[in-house]
Amino acid sequence: MALSLTPSRLLKPGTLGAAKRNIATITTSMAVSAQSSHSSYTTIKHRTTLVHEIKKSKFIAVAASIPDEHSARSFLAEASDQRANHNCWAYKIGDQYRCSDDGEPSGTAGRPIYSAISTSRLDRVMVVVIRYFGGIKLGAAGLVRAYGGVASECLKNAPTCLVKPKVTIVIEVPYDLIGALYHQIHSFGVEDVKQDYETGKEGITSISFSVDFDQVGVIEDTIKGNYSQKVVFYKDI
Repeated sequence: MALSLTPSRLLKPGTLGAAKRNIATITTSMAVSAQSSHSSYTTIKHRTTLVHEIKKSKFIAVAASIPDEHSARSFLAEASDQRANHNCWAYKIGDQYRCSDDGEPSGTAGRPIYSAISTSRLDRVMVVVIRYFGGIKLGAAGLVRAYGGVASECLKNAPTCLVKPKVTIVIEVPYDLIGALYHQIHSFGVEDVKQDYETGKEGITSISFSVDFDQVGVIEDTIKGNYSQKVVFYKDI
């Protein structure tokens, strides 16, 4: 789902350049998946592998953080071993999830792996469990315990980190206000600050930066307070 941008006050083309010099325009944009949230989430810090043998079958669980479905497909292709008997997997991205038994009896591999992810309370995570059959059948219950168990243990061993979604904000501002705005935005610990003089508007430059989603409202309120009603906001809906 892409968030559209709707101005809280409409401007006719060319009117901004003729407006008073203390007008700043703020736009915010953020691309998110259909079921994702703006909230912070905990995920795996880096790829983690666990090897476990159960009744002569070798199980290798590989877990990693995945930001989207494209990354999930890439990780599956990279982690899978075509020489193995089964490459079973599951992933969770927000409220979305998928899983596969890859030839094991229905419900004995993919679902237990997903259950391990769900129980871990981690998000944007994928686990691939590779099985090399050792000659002894485990039965349906044994497979559920094996796949779910190695996935769960792998996730418990994985280092985690808190991720805060970022939003890009662009502020168009007259040259004589650039110093004051720089001081304000840096006080919020923003990242990737860039300035562009090629706005196509006389006497106007733009500043862009990334900030945690939960700080967007505070930044907007602060700038609006300093510029009173002469601030024009473009907000996502």
